Amino acid sequence: MKTIHVIGAGVEGQEGFSRRALDLIKGAELLMGGTRQLALFPDFPGQTLEIGSNLGKVVERIEKATGSIVVLASGDPLFFGIGRYLLRNLPEADLEFVPNVSSVQYAFSKIREPWDDAIFVSVHGRGLGGAIDQIVAHDKIAVLTDEVNTPQVVARELVERGRDGYAVYLCEDLGSANERILHTDIRGLLEIEAAPLNVLILIKEYEAGGEGALPGIGIPDEEFSTVKKLMTREEVRAISLAKLRLRHDMILWDIGAGSGSVSIEADHLLPNGRVFAVECNAQSLAFLKENLNKFGSRNVALVEGKAPACLEDLPDPDRVFIGGSGGHLWDILEAADARLPSGGRVVLNATTLDTLTSASEFFENTGYQLEVITVNISRTKPLTDYKMFEAFNPVFVLVAVKE
Repeated sequence: MKTIHVIGAGVEGQEGFSRRALDLIKGAELLMGGTRQLALFPDFPGQTLEIGSNLGKVVERIEKATGSIVVLASGDPLFFGIGRYLLRNLPEADLEFVPNVSSVQYAFSKIREPWDDAIFVSVHGRGLGGAIDQIVAHDKIAVLTDEVNTPQVVARELVERGRDGYAVYLCEDLGSANERILHTDIRGLLEIEAAPLNVLILIKEYEAGGEGALPGIGIPDEEFSTVKKLMTREEVRAISLAKLRLRHDMILWDIGAGSGSVSIEADHLLPNGRVFAVECNAQSLAFLKENLNKFGSRNVALVEGKAPACLEDLPDPDRVFIGGSGGHLWDILEAADARLPSGGRVVLNATTLDTLTSASEFFENTGYQLEVITVNISRTKPLTDYKMFEAFNPVFVLVAVKE
């Protein structure tokens, strides 16, 4: 009768295996594992197979084998390990998992830091963009890297996004004679060539009581760095966010994000959602990155590019805010319409009659329920002898609901 046990190897060699795990290995007819795991059992009398990058061959060998089979993995096989692949490709009932202490668990114990409130990210053989999005959205993160997406590469991306406010623990060659744990920061990590086997732990150091401790809606305009104050003003921002009717887990596209003021305030309203701030102007991008860093925005992903072309790789939105179109309004609206679900909303701020007319025509022709609000703002000038009002140009807020 064939049995398949997937056994995790800890960081301490054979001493880290339980008695039951050692008995299962001793009684196996076929032992499979990576080079380091198989090296722990040089005197194994049965057949061995080294697991390489072709996991399909591993499954083929298991399917052809009879008797007792043991697959060795690192730490917990179901924690970013081979366990997920085996479950997808073999009958679940044939598999039994025997976990060990993972490298991440061991790393947190070495730096004396609780890990029950951490999130875990792997860039091993995966894309970097989504991983960085997860990192900036959380306070405590363990990152599993590889030879391409190294700790240095992760640090460079975080600096590029203006998210360098983390304490860093680089934990290398854990459990070996070369074990080393370095405590630094994101910019310090840029100067370090990490060992291939490492766990990277990031712990956020700033925000509490700092500049980010501002209201979620109604952040004063002067708090934002921007190009000649080209931004959605505070009062218009509040109306636009109210008309978007955001729920906690929605996806929002902020097209023509400019200073990022709408994205930053929407971030507070979407604790379980995502905001994609789309901007192509180089000067605006610099200020946008500065503002995202200043306010510690968690769920905002910066998208550098021209809409609508750069929208193709984004997840479908529940809501779309358009603060600027760069002369491609109709194309952007068509792209948004193709991706919005029924009941989805577009809120558009127009400052010219041309934009108002063009957008209204599009929504009416495509069957949206349309509401237009004219917002006239006048503010008193501070530090003057007489309280005079300064008027701003009117803004048309278009609210379109997809039928």
